[in-house]
Amino acid sequence: MTTTLAPSCRALAPFFDDEDRRLDEECARVVTANAAELHGADVGKRLGTMGLYAHLAPSVRVRSLCVIRERLAYVSPVADSVFAVQGLATHPLLLASDPKWRAVIDDASAGRRIGGFALTEPEAGSDVASMRSVARRDGDSWSIDGDKTFISNVGIADFFVVFANADPAAGKKGISAFFVAKDALGLVLEPIETIDAHPLGRLTMRGCKATLIGDVGRGLRFALGTLDVFRTSVGAAANGMAMRALDEALAHVKKRVQFGKPLADFQLVQGGLADMVTELDAARLLVARAAWAKGTAHESPTDVPMAKMFATEAAQRVIDRAVQLFGGLGVVRGVPVEALYRSVRALRIYEGTTEIQKLIIGSALAKESAAT
Repeated sequence: MTTTLAPSCRALAPFFDDEDRRLDEECARVVTANAAELHGADVGKRLGTMGLYAHLAPSVRVRSLCVIRERLAYVSPVADSVFAVQGLATHPLLLASDPKWRAVIDDASAGRRIGGFALTEPEAGSDVASMRSVARRDGDSWSIDGDKTFISNVGIADFFVVFANADPAAGKKGISAFFVAKDALGLVLEPIETIDAHPLGRLTMRGCKATLIGDVGRGLRFALGTLDVFRTSVGAAANGMAMRALDEALAHVKKRVQFGKPLADFQLVQGGLADMVTELDAARLLVARAAWAKGTAHESPTDVPMAKMFATEAAQRVIDRAVQLFGGLGVVRGVPVEALYRSVRALRIYEGTTEIQKLIIGSALAKESAAT
């Protein structure tokens, strides 16, 4: 399966280079060859055999994340989500720089172990510092009491990186990261059914056995540092879904005949297609710029939030337009644009809602204005 538009990296110069283009070509090949296996219960392990997790360790290149996620999301939003969460779960272990996690990182990179990233709580979503989960020393290990919700990979994960406060008196400075096995004593997993088929669930922890990752108090740094690396790639996933919707819509309007001619010959349809491709191109360029600038002297505090906000919102509009162009068929369960309509919605929420991105952008502009 290939796109009818330009491959991921062509037309994104100078932000993406030859290394990115080679990865894109390889990713397109391997994703196409494995497309049929990227929708089932074993998708997490399949991504490991495809070699894609190798780009999550020992170091992470944001542009590589964007290339891979755009390609995966085009074919399977579920596979894209599992890949991204594997990265979220692995990155805090890398940040800890502790040899004892090497075996877990190696297993995760090969797909032998699938991870989850347990940060969100019922009363602490974007307000991470308000988390109520508490960790206490229990001999040589730790035990956690608390609840996590909307945690991806529940049901397929072998372990979770869980964030809890190990020193409540210190406030958010006590937040720490912990390794929790899926079968840990005191852990109960419960699935959450959503409009999409993503593996999602709750973690209920009562005296849950855990192992500290890094030092006490480094959890918030690990969590925010991880999200900072991966947030740009959310926009790339949105672009992949939007690109698939545009391709599906183009194919449909060219073959669907009404009033004696293809839908593609009607000016209103052409106008809709023009809006779709322009928004998609703008979103891809914003994501490419943010990925290129990440970690360089060119990085701006608004690059990533602008890319994440615009790409996810634009993808929602592009996919909605694709459903409209399909007419009644667009809301039939199982039709690609209908599935994309359900899949894309969560991207405007996780890893910072659109509203949070606006606050970050607006705050940065206000501070810049005050400084001048």
